[in-house]
Amino acid sequence: MQLSTTPTLQGSTIAQYCGIVSSEAILSVNIFHGFFANIRHLIGKRLCGYEVELQKARQIAFTKLQAQAEKLEADAVVGITIDYHVVGKNGNMLMLSLSGTAVKLG
Repeated sequence: MQLSTTPTLQGSTIAQYCGIVSSEAILSVNIFHGFFANIRHLIGKRLCGYEVELQKARQIAFTKLQAQAEKLEADAVVGITIDYHVVGKNGNMLMLSLSGTAVKLG
């Protein structure tokens, strides 16, 4: 299955629009990790642990998005948007959300 942030796929023709698909993944952020993240940021070090967790969340969300598109018998998802939101009572969670249009190619 092809996944794209663009509204079309170069070299392919969209034959049918199957519908909008979306997915989310939520990460819990420990308050102490946030504190140390700010300190490390000031020092100039990268936080590989956070990057790995964000990559995992993104992979989960894309897998769920693809599964929804497959249920619609789509060949691709185009126009994918990726958004990050801080959520939770104390802002201690990060939500990654994806949405796009499932399509059949001709």
